[in-house]
Amino acid sequence: MSNLNIPTDFGPDSGGRVKGLTITKAIVYGNEARSFGKKREEDGHTHQWSVYLKPYLNEDMSSYVKKVHFKLHESYVNPNRIVTKPPFEITETGWGEFEVVIKIYFHDPTERPVTCYHILKLFQSPIVEGDQSLTITNDTKKGLVSEQYEEIVFQEPTQFMQHCLTNIQPLTNGVYKHDTDFERKKILTLENILDVKIKVKGEITALKEKLKLARETMTKFKTELAKVQKPPLV
Repeated sequence: MSNLNIPTDFGPDSGGRVKGLTITKAIVYGNEARSFGKKREEDGHTHQWSVYLKPYLNEDMSSYVKKVHFKLHESYVNPNRIVTKPPFEITETGWGEFEVVIKIYFHDPTERPVTCYHILKLFQSPIVEGDQSLTITNDTKKGLVSEQYEEIVFQEPTQFMQHCLTNIQPLTNGVYKHDTDFERKKILTLENILDVKIKVKGEITALKEKLKLARETMTKFKTELAKVQKPPLV
């Protein structure tokens, strides 16, 4: 399903900007990868993968997204891939991991494109402790899934862009869900932030005590030094 009813009667300035209005759109981008089990003889490729951009909520992004530009590694034939309708994704095969640049263009030409950067993951790797920004899981059906949540904030969009952002049809009539439990990730992230705050607060308290002791010691030394340097009475 794709919402192609894009209005064209807002004028050259897209109807002017709506002061004080902020609209946020949640997105998910990342990749899936499945191993062949061995190197492919003709090219040495080991995996098939798909890199994608999709909405966090069940909504058709084509109502406000005009096209998505995926920039792949230069070793691929035509590394610049343009997708103009959902699903916004590219499927390829390969053997190595690299950074994919995902540039999102909007129907309103006055709205600047948004760029996301994703490291294409083919192999399971450990996550740095406390890093909740990226999810890497192994799914029995899809293989490895590496994706993350992000929000695009439209600050004072034009009337045209406001229309595009608010007149959205559902992407599917069925169940809509993600491979990653982002709500759980949100809870874990908040818990991690709270733990870090407690640790930092404790470290600050300890440093203040050390600073207090250092000042008291300096005052004591200054007093003793003054006594030593005090001229004798004649």
